[in-house]
Amino acid sequence: MIRVVVADDHDLLREGVSACLAAAAEILVVGEASTGEGAIELAAEHAPDVVVIDMVMPGIGGLEAIRRLRADHPDLGIVALTSFSERARIRDALEAGANGYLVKSIDTESLAQAVRSVAIGQGTFSPEVTRALATTPATPDVVLETLTDRETEIADLVAVGRTNAEIAHHLNLSVYTVKNHVSNVLSKLHAQTRTEAAAVILTARNASRGDGGVAG
Repeated sequence: MIRVVVADDHDLLREGVSACLAAAAEILVVGEASTGEGAIELAAEHAPDVVVIDMVMPGIGGLEAIRRLRADHPDLGIVALTSFSERARIRDALEAGANGYLVKSIDTESLAQAVRSVAIGQGTFSPEVTRALATTPATPDVVLETLTDRETEIADLVAVGRTNAEIAHHLNLSVYTVKNHVSNVLSKLHAQTRTEAAAVILTARNASRGDGGVAG
């Protein structure tokens, strides 16, 4: 079971999200919080696999809570669930340590699938978010064409949440070489983090297949 904490200061929304997740297969809601401090306390108490957290809450707020959760629990899956899909807000959340960013209009099954994706180390984003992050000097598919074959290979592994060490082992490369390739990929994609790069890559791949829905 994937253990989840839900944090949102709006009681109705928090309870609704918890009920939706509790009804989903493989997911167990172990706690609810109405503040950032509460989310941090519950994470320490229950050791969840994933925290679903609102970005705007009383007290320290969602962004600072994400920073502290990431510092205290490096392997924790963190999903920002918010009403905002502006690029700057998304980048702030990803830089703070969120693995995913979803808007509150998401449907229940997509929310559950997003939690499952984050629990296994994959980034996950609402379609509005991937579109916002993919606002580069060229469209995502064109940007991907600037990658070398090796960079493309590594980019696709980054997109599914593989670490540098895992990529190095898979491709029989040194971690140092992989790190350099990842740096080049982020630069070419105009991404500041691996999670942001994953969103751009997934957007391009989904567009080429004509897919919709949550990327992850």
